[in-house]
Amino acid sequence: MTIILTESIPPAVRGLLKRWFIEPRANVFVGSINVRTREKTLNYIRRNAPDLKMLVIHDDTNCQGYTILTFGTPSRTLTRHCGLELILENPEILTLEENNEAESS
Repeated sequence: MTIILTESIPPAVRGLLKRWFIEPRANVFVGSINVRTREKTLNYIRRNAPDLKMLVIHDDTNCQGYTILTFGTPSRTLTRHCGLELILENPEILTLEENNEAESS
């Protein structure tokens, strides 16, 4: 299973993705493709839309069962904590909390 989330996408790239994926919501593409097809598709996207902000989640043989990749600078931040990949929706809130904890100790 592969999930691709984009923030804005050119029509040519959208057309290519619709060959292999369904688009249940705008700029969200979901499909079951093999590794070779996924890599070729991602390379095509990076060549033809180099400034595209994109988050890719695909199945993998790690403890979580998936891997998260980011391209460009998506609005959400990817972080690793204790070997787990997590997505921060509001990283500035986490920074404020860490600063408050450091000041109180």
